[in-house]
Amino acid sequence: MVDHSAEPWYPTAAYLYVLHLDGLALAWEFLRRHPDYRLDWLRHHRRSQAAHRWGLRLLEDPALDARDAHPAWLPGHAAVVQLYPDADPSQDAATFAFWRIPGHKQLLHDGKGLALIARSPGHCLRFALAPGLEDGMAVAYAQRSGTAAPARGRALHGALAAAKPRPTPTALLELHSLQALDATLAGASLREVAEGLFGVDAAADWYSDGGLRSKVRRLVRRGDALMRGGYRRLAQLPPLEKGRFEDDSKRP
Repeated sequence: MVDHSAEPWYPTAAYLYVLHLDGLALAWEFLRRHPDYRLDWLRHHRRSQAAHRWGLRLLEDPALDARDAHPAWLPGHAAVVQLYPDADPSQDAATFAFWRIPGHKQLLHDGKGLALIARSPGHCLRFALAPGLEDGMAVAYAQRSGTAAPARGRALHGALAAAKPRPTPTALLELHSLQALDATLAGASLREVAEGLFGVDAAADWYSDGGLRSKVRRLVRRGDALMRGGYRRLAQLPPLEKGRFEDDSKRP
């Protein structure tokens, strides 16, 4: 039997960072594995025309995982809080205090405007910063649901507190789906996938066609489906339109 323990997809520990990713970061993890996306990156680099079919403003390097990549998604995700200077603030209005936002902060220009991402264990906060907003200014904010939140008191801090870690069962499912996808892209058999995800002992009765075989089969199908367009649901993007890109999304 071939020893796969040295292959990148085999150790589950290498995927533990996935447990702390939000929907947008998970969408990137599945998208960056798509063979056609990788070809677009090589052919077009960061050109926006090629990026739009994938739900991005600009192409991002697929070699970067979600901890280092900054994919510029097209707008639509409700998790992104839009911050604006408050033109008529009250005395107790919330202020934009950059250094008081918890977590590791990253500022980037996504091709449309300035974005702020703040990451801490179990949390990922995403903001779209309006032109003219500066540290210390009174701030108003809104989310894409169309309902503007009140900009007074601790409103901004309430928005930050709304970010919750992903439920553990869901996070583990995403981890296993991603690991199973990597294994099959590397040519591993279903049994080899089972050994990598659940251990050699768990896969010992593989030929009995028990529940583990069905579970691994579902994980492999789920990972492939998320890579081939299902990631758009995680990013809250509209489904892939029928047309010339549909065949590409199904191409092996």
